Amino acid sequence: MAEIKAVVFDMFETLITLFEGRTYFGENIAEDVGADPALFRKEWHAIENDRSIGKYTIEEGLELAFKKLGVYSAENVKLAADKRKENLEDSFSGIPDESIALLQELKKRNIKVGLITNMFSDERDFVRRSEMMQYFDAALISYEQGICKPDLSLFEKMSQLLGVRPQECLYVGDGGSKELYAAREAGMHPIQCTWFHDRAFEPHIPCPILDEFEHVNHQLDVLDYIKDMA
Repeated sequence: MAEIKAVVFDMFETLITLFEGRTYFGENIAEDVGADPALFRKEWHAIENDRSIGKYTIEEGLELAFKKLGVYSAENVKLAADKRKENLEDSFSGIPDESIALLQELKKRNIKVGLITNMFSDERDFVRRSEMMQYFDAALISYEQGICKPDLSLFEKMSQLLGVRPQECLYVGDGGSKELYAAREAGMHPIQCTWFHDRAFEPHIPCPILDEFEHVNHQLDVLDYIKDMA
């Protein structure tokens, strides 16, 4: 087995969680603007990929969905966008100490650190300002790259940016967006993190526990996993 020279992370439900503080999801947006939750969810999901690859900002996406549902106003767009930012402020101000400790320890061990994440415009802005950015040797954010996980080219590009072979990369993620399958197909070693799993609630659980992948239950367990692979 190849020596692990790099660890590549997902962001949400891996290094931080959206289920922190003032959560704000589709049903909350619908309630605030007087839209039917099921209809809003349908319109919102229909443009999820376009929002993720930089075709629409979060405000433009909200405007499109609200117009489809007949609830558009500039005030409604601002209300929903601002409340999303409150949720993100809670998520990024609540970065677990264990996540920072893991990133710091990897850097101390001269292990390269990468980020591959699917994000909308507001999420991208928060992660770029985050204290975590200093630890990433390379960051591939879908909103900036114009492609989303599970596109294999993201994983291939990450290996190139980090200067390691795919088999020398450990990929850590909660499993959303079929990322673990893509990482495995790209030649990386994928493991599913479960430390935030008990916080999620329906219909927003990004991924169930996948028995076909190995699991890590605490952030610092990643270090033991790397040691065991040596």
